[in-house]
Amino acid sequence: MAFEFSSRYYNLETAEYTGKQGIPIAYKRRRFLPQGETLPLLEEVTVIQGARLDLITFRTLGDSEQFWQVCDANNAMNPDSLTAETEIGRVLRIPLPQI
Repeated sequence: MAFEFSSRYYNLETAEYTGKQGIPIAYKRRRFLPQGETLPLLEEVTVIQGARLDLITFRTLGDSEQFWQVCDANNAMNPDSLTAETEIGRVLRIPLPQI
């Protein structure tokens, strides 16, 4: 089970479970979210009307697929919650890249 180097799952240990029919099933161990305030800060971005997390991530980290790093830095399980209409004016923590 391989993940890209930039994936949030890349460093997780692969484990194996043997199913009822004796067939081994590989899986990744559980990923625990870091405490966002402990991640080194690159910058802060204020959410504006129409903001999209993928575009914020591309502009700040250079890769839109690294949105999960912004989620981690803001203790968010749901990426859409960071730029929802109710979050306009919120200041997002953009962490130093973790990879």
